[in-house]
Amino acid sequence: MFSNVAGAQNDKMKIALVTPYDWATPGGVNLHIAPLAERLKAAGNDVRIVAPSSRPERNEGCVTVIGESAFGLPATGSVAKVSLSYDLGPRVKQLCGREHFDVVHVHEPFMPLLPFQFLRYSNATNIATFHAAREGGSRLYAYSKYIIRPWWGRIHGRIAVSGAALRLIGKHFAGRYRIIPNGVDCGFFANGSPTADFADGKRNILFLGRLEKRKGLPFLLEAFARVKRDFPDTRLVVVGGDGGLRSVCELYVERNRLPDVVFTGYVPDEAKPHYFKAADIYCAPNTGGESMGMVLLEALAAGAPIVASRIEGFSEVLTDGSEGLLVPPRDSEALAAALKRLLSDHALRKKMAQRAQKTAKRYDWASVSARIIDYYGECMADRSEGHA
Repeated sequence: MFSNVAGAQNDKMKIALVTPYDWATPGGVNLHIAPLAERLKAAGNDVRIVAPSSRPERNEGCVTVIGESAFGLPATGSVAKVSLSYDLGPRVKQLCGREHFDVVHVHEPFMPLLPFQFLRYSNATNIATFHAAREGGSRLYAYSKYIIRPWWGRIHGRIAVSGAALRLIGKHFAGRYRIIPNGVDCGFFANGSPTADFADGKRNILFLGRLEKRKGLPFLLEAFARVKRDFPDTRLVVVGGDGGLRSVCELYVERNRLPDVVFTGYVPDEAKPHYFKAADIYCAPNTGGESMGMVLLEALAAGAPIVASRIEGFSEVLTDGSEGLLVPPRDSEALAAALKRLLSDHALRKKMAQRAQKTAKRYDWASVSARIIDYYGECMADRSEGHA
């Protein structure tokens, strides 16, 4: 492996980043892995992303596809697309035997099915990152505990992206964990220019996320109906792919004759800063199941004042009254009151925008990726010395 394992973080490593989720479908874990891979490569490492993909022909560069079909499984209030192909094990075994990775970094290691196969066949230093958070606990961990436990010792380093994620996995599996948060490219989001489509003098409230139940858009629509009566020059911009709720939300808008609600559909990552920069307020009305909220970091980096639900994952990132306002989840009246407060106070929005960008710097990928690289080195050294 390395002649000087203790100093591995200063040497070139061969790293596999493994996700259970369909690479062709945008989602938080994959949005974490892609920039992490770029940072690891920029530090001089040989990096390969291993993922299932329903559209393997679209993958380029360092992505190795194992599992060409994806099935939707319910997960933390969402639908996760994973591969259940019968031949994953032999293909993973062959890849590990051929590539001789120094580090295999599996994300959500016990989500079916790809990361689990790496725990079976990898002889590298195996690192696991736990992203999920769910206030009520995890049925997957509870029901699969005795199946998972024999493989627990194959993990040499354990990362949780937040305290909320740690509390979920720690409830079922005791052990040593390192909290290393999600990252954000502060420069990318800070330097965007407002999209011209919404630069007409109206004040814009932005929602960005999949249109699925746990993202809470119906509560924001109810709140916006209240806001619109007192602030007629406002507009709600809804950005994100359909997670099953778009038709219901559009029907609500139509039946209530609610003007100035724009559904853009999915937009590519490179367009996101332009929407954040056009926003007078970013609103995250999520109902739960968020470990820390990748999109919340993006909003902070862009300098958008925020109104968000007071849920565990968000409260770790956002301080009520500093970068934004926190309100009880599923409470459209409280959501409307917070939006009205910010809309009526330009000075407060400006202060929150400045604080938001200052907070975001703590999560910049430059520092987050350095912490991950250091942790790789620690785990490799511990393993070499027989501590793991």
